[in-house]
Amino acid sequence: MNITVQSIKFNADSKLIEFIKKRSEKLNQFLDNIIEGACYLRLENVDDEANKVVELKFNVPGNQLFAKAQAKTFEEATDIAIESIRRQINKHKTKTRTSTSNHKEILNQEEEF
Repeated sequence: MNITVQSIKFNADSKLIEFIKKRSEKLNQFLDNIIEGACYLRLENVDDEANKVVELKFNVPGNQLFAKAQAKTFEEATDIAIESIRRQINKHKTKTRTSTSNHKEILNQEEEF
């Protein structure tokens, strides 16, 4: 899987970029046909300490998964967003399995007639 990391209006550290890529690669355990991914890092102009925003977007066959997280550090926000993507992957897999199995049941019923 190819993932691009873009930091908006600042230069991200190479350790942070490697951290994001390493965490994103772990999503391959849950779904092996992820086409590509994009990560956007931003700093919000708010008074709160939790001003780091991470947006993740992954393209999978037939769908696009998106997560946005805000936290005190980019690493923490990345973990939250990755967990959200993981849950979306599980829902996507369940939905595709259900539609595929329903399709097979309909075909089998038509063959009986």
